[in-house]
Amino acid sequence: ALGTVLADALVRAGVGRVTLVDRDIVELTNLQRQTLFAEADVGSPKVIAAMARLAEINRHTDLHAEVRDVGPDNIELLIERSGATLLLDGTDNAATRYLINDVALKRGLPWVYGGCVGVEGRVMTIVPSPAPSSKPTPCLRCVFPEPPLPGEVATCDVAGVLGPAAGIVANLQAAAAIRILVGEPPVAKLLTLNAWDWRFREIDLADAKSAACPCCGHRRFEFLNSAAAPAASLCGRNSVQVRTHVSPNFSLDRTEAALRDRFDVHRTEYLISLDAEPGIGLTLFADGRALVHGTADPARARAIVSRYLG
Repeated sequence: ALGTVLADALVRAGVGRVTLVDRDIVELTNLQRQTLFAEADVGSPKVIAAMARLAEINRHTDLHAEVRDVGPDNIELLIERSGATLLLDGTDNAATRYLINDVALKRGLPWVYGGCVGVEGRVMTIVPSPAPSSKPTPCLRCVFPEPPLPGEVATCDVAGVLGPAAGIVANLQAAAAIRILVGEPPVAKLLTLNAWDWRFREIDLADAKSAACPCCGHRRFEFLNSAAAPAASLCGRNSVQVRTHVSPNFSLDRTEAALRDRFDVHRTEYLISLDAEPGIGLTLFADGRALVHGTADPARARAIVSRYLG
C-alpha cells in the first residue's frame, strides 16, 4: 500500500530513476489499498504490474523492477545495482525496516520510514549525512531501540489497513523524499496520525540522536549482519514465504517440467503457481523462493514446500 502510492507520487513528480523491489504477487484483497493495480493484475508479481502502470504515467522515468525478497544477504547488492541515493520504506514488517536502517547508516544514505496499521500511521526522515547547514538526524534505533516483541503492537492481520490512512502516510513520505532530492534539510520530527479521527501529532526529534545508539552511535549493524529468516508469515495474507536452497542449475523450466505430470501448473516468465492440495496453493519464483498460500504457520509451510518441491 505504501509502495504503490510512493512510486506513483515520485514518478509523477519526475524523479529520474526508480527501482522497485518486492517479493509478492498481486491478490484481489490488495486492491482496496494498493493503488497501482487492477483486477487484471491478480497473480502477477507486484513490481512487474507496478512498473507497467508507472511506465504509462511517465515514460521519462528510468524504471527497474526486482522480483526479490529483501534480506541481509542481498540488500547491499540491490542498492549497488540500482545506484540508489535514497531509500524509501514501503515494507510491512519491523525486521526489514531495521535492516534498511542498518544499511542506510552504513552507507550514509538517507531514507524515509513509514508505517501504517489499521487507521494509524507514522512517518520519519533519517538522514545520516545531511547538508552542511544541518546536522545528522536520529536514526530509527535512536527513537525505537529494539523492534517490538511479538504481540506488543497491532498488525495488519488483526487490525487490517485503511486505504486512505496508507495513502496519507505514503504521500507524506513522498513529500519528505522530494524535499531530500531537491537539497532541503530534513524535518527532524516523527509524525503520527489517526486518519479516522483526523488526529496528527508531531514529536520533536531535534535532541533524540543518541551516542549510545547501537547503530549510528556504536556502528553495530546487527540486522544487516544477521541471517535471513528461512520462513516468514506475510502480514494479513494467510501465506508464508519460504526461502529454499537453490542449486546452481535451478531453473523454472526444469521445475515446471517436473511438476506438470502431477499438477495443473500455471507458468509465466517470473513464476510458477499451482494448487498443491485442497486449500493450499504454491507460488515458486525464479530465485527459489516459495509462497505457500492457505496457512500462516511457518513450520507447516516449510513441510509443504519440502513435500512438493524437495
